[in-house]
Amino acid sequence: MVRTENRVGLLADIAKLLSTQGINILATAVFVVGEEAELHLVVDAHHYALESLRDAEFPAEEREVVLVTLPNRPGFLRRITEALARQGLDIRYLYASAAEDSSHTLVVFSCTHNGKAVLLLREH
Repeated sequence: MVRTENRVGLLADIAKLLSTQGINILATAVFVVGEEAELHLVVDAHHYALESLRDAEFPAEEREVVLVTLPNRPGFLRRITEALARQGLDIRYLYASAAEDSSHTLVVFSCTHNGKAVLLLREH
């Protein structure tokens, strides 16, 4: 995650930095509140990405998330979120995306106990 002052081209600069290092961005979410931007990046090489971002003086930190690939059909997100709720796991943030003609959706989330969430989802 990168939290910094927002500016035009911020995500473009970060995407360029990571791509020139051969790091693939699997998912991203960008939030801007006032003058501050918060970028959540899920990458295929998180240690290298963190190092590259910090070397380029981006204020980056690592956060644990859960990645789930779901069938791209109505009801699957509901099943997962209901299962988490039944176990008392509070979702802190969640984002997901799929192309309209895709058979799968990538869901990225973090909750109060990610390890417990992973074990729960493996059972389903």
